[in-house]
Amino acid sequence: MRTFFIGLMQENLNLPPCNLSIQIRDNNEYVFDIVRKKYVRLTPEERVRQTFVHFLVNEKSCPVSLMSTETQMKLFNTIKRSDIIIYDKNSNPLAIVECKAPDVKITQEVFTQIARYNINVKARFLIVTNGINHYCVKLNRMNNKYEFLQEIPNYFQFFSE
Repeated sequence: MRTFFIGLMQENLNLPPCNLSIQIRDNNEYVFDIVRKKYVRLTPEERVRQTFVHFLVNEKSCPVSLMSTETQMKLFNTIKRSDIIIYDKNSNPLAIVECKAPDVKITQEVFTQIARYNINVKARFLIVTNGINHYCVKLNRMNNKYEFLQEIPNYFQFFSE
């Protein structure tokens, strides 16, 4: 088993470069998830998820200790997994992130998927990314509608928005 760090994994992604720890096992690539603290199979979606986690930590000041990845939830009698959830220090969800592979277009269906997940999570912010295009919406509690934001807030702005 070989382990190496690579910063070129973000090639073709619209995200800042970061160093990902990659292992080769049985001819498969695995990437170290800094949130779950373990190696997971590297797929195109996982590449986006891990690069986006690094973006949230390094560029948006989100504490790794207040994030979860691949969180299992029960939704309408089925088991689903949310890609990333960002919490406050009291374990209340602030934002939920849905990651798609770079070749997957962000459509209304993707927003419907994350809105369904948010029935359980109850986060105020929803973020959708395919590593190239990123969208963030905020729930306006006054009229119970989502508003698109110009950019993804940093961690402390989640409290003031």
